[in-house]
Amino acid sequence: MKTTRLLSLLFAFLMVCGIKAQDQPMTVGTKLPAHPRLLMLKGEEGALKKKIRRDSYWTSLHNDFLKEADKVLSIPVHEKQMEGKRMERYEAMRRTFLLGYAYRMTGQRKYAVRAEQELLCVAAYDTWNPSHFLDTAETTFALAIGYDWFFHFLSEASKHTIRTAIIEKGLKASLNEKEAWFLQSRNNWNQVCNAGMLYGALAVFENDKPFCTDIINRTLRTITLPMQEYAPQGGYPEGPGYWGYGTTNNVFIIAALEKALGTDFGLSDAPGFMQTGLYTQALITPSLYMFNYSDNGAHAGFAPAVFWFYSKLKNPSLLYYQKKLFENNTQKTYLTNRWLILALLFGAGSDASLANPAEPTTLMYSATGTTPVAAMRSGWSEGNTFLAIKFGAASTGHAHMDVGAFIFEAEGIRWAYDFGGENYNRLETRGVDLWGMAQTSQRWDVFRYRTQAHNTLCFNDKPQLVRARAELADSGERDGVMYAAGDLSAIYADQIPTVKRAVSLVDKRYAVIQDQLTTAGQFTKVAWNMLTEAEKVTFTSDTTALLEKDGKRLYLRVEAPFPIRFYTRGVTPTNTYDSPNTIGQFVGFEADLALNATQQVTVYLMPGEEVTQPKKPYSF
Repeated sequence: MKTTRLLSLLFAFLMVCGIKAQDQPMTVGTKLPAHPRLLMLKGEEGALKKKIRRDSYWTSLHNDFLKEADKVLSIPVHEKQMEGKRMERYEAMRRTFLLGYAYRMTGQRKYAVRAEQELLCVAAYDTWNPSHFLDTAETTFALAIGYDWFFHFLSEASKHTIRTAIIEKGLKASLNEKEAWFLQSRNNWNQVCNAGMLYGALAVFENDKPFCTDIINRTLRTITLPMQEYAPQGGYPEGPGYWGYGTTNNVFIIAALEKALGTDFGLSDAPGFMQTGLYTQALITPSLYMFNYSDNGAHAGFAPAVFWFYSKLKNPSLLYYQKKLFENNTQKTYLTNRWLILALLFGAGSDASLANPAEPTTLMYSATGTTPVAAMRSGWSEGNTFLAIKFGAASTGHAHMDVGAFIFEAEGIRWAYDFGGENYNRLETRGVDLWGMAQTSQRWDVFRYRTQAHNTLCFNDKPQLVRARAELADSGERDGVMYAAGDLSAIYADQIPTVKRAVSLVDKRYAVIQDQLTTAGQFTKVAWNMLTEAEKVTFTSDTTALLEKDGKRLYLRVEAPFPIRFYTRGVTPTNTYDSPNTIGQFVGFEADLALNATQQVTVYLMPGEEVTQPKKPYSF
């Protein structure tokens, strides 16, 4: 299309010349394709059907998708539901995609009839809860897809009702500065809210071209903020779970622009963005858990957005864990994922094969950026060893006081793991000020957010400094050792002069955690902590502990220039508002550090059997 090529060239020219995006890379005169225009153009169903039929995995998912759409036909229309300050918003999008896909791929009228009922019900909500704008954005997105995909079925009256709701309750709500703070944010709120507004504007473009053009250009201007966070290697600041939320919506933005306008205006060229599919894969353990630091969940899930990256890069190793996650989910809970459509559009649509995807060859991963992380493994299949560490700051979105925390998995046992996130509504409804980020905010009283609840260091029982940062200073592989190291001194600046931590995976067999501590002239007690799934902990000597679970063993050995005091502790929270912790225990040790001295503590985590002469692999 000549128009879209000109738009792309214009945008590139503006960027090169340093002219700001308010110079309107998209114009009122832009011609959009006829409906449907969002994600799948009119007439593209046939090609997708052919590709689905060529692959048993996609055929299976396609059939399950249709069955799930049939289930929607037999349940009540989804009414507005509130939980605390949040409106339930996921089901509207899930049902719209299910019914829309089923209608477009089968042509059966029953799906459209039900979709019209669903869309009119949502359009009639008194508000879409703009005070929590994620609700407004995802609801706008859902109705935009419905308006576009069912455009030729909907009555004129229904189209008017749905279109008016998109404009009045969705797009115009984003003009309120109080609610539109997301436009200046660099986190998932920006990505999710901009996606909803973009889809709304593209859906109803013909009915108010100047207004919709402004909304689209605003998205192009502001989505660049969170996309800067992927630099330089594709890491995501809020962790792998929030990667699924923010990045999926970022992919939706780019996919909509490419389909409706023929260009993404250079967005996918943002440094690190096309590498970020590797980030989420690298943080999945061989047992299919996630490195769930901060507010992230522990269980890895089928990630539809990964298939968009595959469609661009054609890297079959991106599919390795997606196949496992698809096959292992015998309950097919991925059908509750409101974004599952991406797997069919970009997985099947790009002829991605889940039959025998290539196993990744790289065992070491690291990414700097806002929240630096490093992960290393002995292999990718079940039973292999996995070690990872995170740095960064507690002040980053959804972060805990977990800077320097690590996890370690071997033989399918999470010898060192993380609690992950809390239930926001549980805390908010009990009056907890969850989102304050000051040093003394009530947020840091939450059990799972405290320094003491993570696999890191604590000095004199004090918390980490919220506004301080720790960088990944060094990482790599040499002589059979994969390693990552960082300087945590700023995190503990009010407690001890210098703190450095390195983690290493030695000979693909055992982990080594090394801490270099430099004290001043005041008393300093250090606590070295580890949350473990081990069911039994036995202290076999003053410096060695034996951890056991399911017939497996791990030896924890400490080398230190001072006496240590081993401990085990329960995981029962101290506050009534905290969620209960049903498994795990803390194991670690305390020690009094020498004054005015630099001391090194080395902890060996040895699965299976004790190594008599383990390596001390890293030199600070």
